[in-house]
Amino acid sequence: MRVLFYGTPEFAVPTLRALLEEGFDVVGVVTRPDRPTGRHRSTATPSPVKVAALGEELPVLEPERPSAEPFLQTVRDLAPDCGVVIAYGHILSERLLGIPRLGHVNVHASLLPHLRGAAPIERAILEGRTETGVTVMRMDAGMDTGPILRQVGTPILPDETGGELRARLSELGALALVEALTLLDEGALVPQPQDHSCASYAPKLRPEDERIPWSKGASDVARQVRALDPRPGAWCECRGQPLKLFGGRVDERSGRPGEVLAAGEVLVVACSEGAVAVSDVQPAGKGRMTAQAFANGRKVAVGDVLA
Repeated sequence: MRVLFYGTPEFAVPTLRALLEEGFDVVGVVTRPDRPTGRHRSTATPSPVKVAALGEELPVLEPERPSAEPFLQTVRDLAPDCGVVIAYGHILSERLLGIPRLGHVNVHASLLPHLRGAAPIERAILEGRTETGVTVMRMDAGMDTGPILRQVGTPILPDETGGELRARLSELGALALVEALTLLDEGALVPQPQDHSCASYAPKLRPEDERIPWSKGASDVARQVRALDPRPGAWCECRGQPLKLFGGRVDERSGRPGEVLAAGEVLVVACSEGAVAVSDVQPAGKGRMTAQAFANGRKVAVGDVLA
């Protein structure tokens, strides 16, 4: 099968490699154009998917507008049997979706129709869900509304972070995609429409989703810290400066909301009910470090109140 692959971030790379390992003919890789980075934004940085594609000597396409006619003609010339989309970052037009004979498929990190949208992994943890999974679907003009080709569920492990869950789902999704494409090519797969009446949504994270409200209970705060670990990171203020917290777990100690109850191997902070223990922190302008290293530097102490 001839496949045109679309993707941008690091977690899309395992799926690209899985397709190559399984013998799919990847005729091209579509990703975002290089972005300027650095203090003076003078260095053009390629996406992780582009780096991986060049390492495999695959053709790379970087359209500014994938809906523009020149790109559509390029896709027609490549004549893929199917397009595979993993976190590409653009909405694809119906004209583009219809070019391959088998259409375009997407791997979404939830059990659709639940948690449609941009942040299904973070929202699943934030909401306290105990199960999630991956869905391989045929794309249509809607947002995660296309018919389902394959689904695989998995439990959300206790104290699992967003980054850890993303890594597991990336591997699970790559396997599910390979199986779905093989069956689809053989005509042995019948797409199943979603039950739209059961849909729920996982909108993009907002800045207010990242600020820690110590007025909430320990379970809610711990889930927030884990869901946003490692990126973008849940944060609060410590001695007037932003501080991101990672590796949140519920602790049985209690105090007034925001009060530091322990500052050593773990940083323990009181919530409205119970407390949260975190293993790592990241001060503004610094790298991630252990709570112990932060405390050793006398940047926090028992009795401080985090805002």
